[in-house]
Amino acid sequence: MSMTTVAPPARQATPGNAAGPPRRRGPRALLHAFLIVVSLSWVFPLAWAVINSFRDYAYTTEHGYASFGGFTFANYAEAWERGNFAQGFLNSLIITVPAVVLVLLLSSCTAFVLARFNYAFNLTLLGVFLAANLLPPQALLIPIFRLYRQIPLPEWMSDSGSLLGSYWGLILINVAFQMGFCTFVLSNYMKTVPREIYESAEIDGASVWRQYWQLTLPLCRPALAALAVLQTTWVYNEFFWATVLIQDFQKLPITSSLNNLRGQFFVDYNLLSAGSVLVALPVLVVFFALQKQFVSGLTLGSTKG
Repeated sequence: MSMTTVAPPARQATPGNAAGPPRRRGPRALLHAFLIVVSLSWVFPLAWAVINSFRDYAYTTEHGYASFGGFTFANYAEAWERGNFAQGFLNSLIITVPAVVLVLLLSSCTAFVLARFNYAFNLTLLGVFLAANLLPPQALLIPIFRLYRQIPLPEWMSDSGSLLGSYWGLILINVAFQMGFCTFVLSNYMKTVPREIYESAEIDGASVWRQYWQLTLPLCRPALAALAVLQTTWVYNEFFWATVLIQDFQKLPITSSLNNLRGQFFVDYNLLSAGSVLVALPVLVVFFALQKQFVSGLTLGSTKG
């Protein structure tokens, strides 16, 4: 007796169930158009500044900025010499590198204590560190100026004999204002590290310092890289405290060098654009060098559900 297998009748595909629910192309097209408009509005001023940085001021004065032509590299050479950019870059390097290193080191130590140990004043301590980010810098201008003027420093650390007018004062104020944000971010990330890892380390005889240096910091490398990029950008672009606490023109950072490109009666915006491009180059180099770690640090926990 032979048995035959009868296949079930094929289900006819209908427009409704062949490919699922129909896609609404109208809202998606509007979303794409909106994103394109926003992207162009964001990129246009930057691209316009870069293009004008290669144009001669006399040509744009005669033909207008809407014209095309008059390209030259003289603006960059003049901006470098007139703005004293060599000294400005050196000053920014002296200020930015120690400030970023101290911010990441001190904030990671504080975040490790807040995340690893349970004290009754953990939230209070975190609030104290965040308080510096909530106060406007203008409100602390006079007290900090007077305090810096009264704190003495040896001559090899400050030419003025006090914390006012020295690199150390500017480094400390940047560390104080940036440490709260970094502590908040790192403490939240360190809390995601399983406590079983620390328990295993304690069983193996690892001290608290070894748990911090050899266990926690390697696990926090993406977060530290992301914060390093942000802190480098913020400290490097800082302008307010530099003009207040640094009184020697030769010690001003690179952001203050742009003032040298402004004339007394008119402003050469092509020259100023060239100077702005030169100022932005170090930050772009740092970002592209740490781009992979920066993106991975920003997306930490985004796939946890």
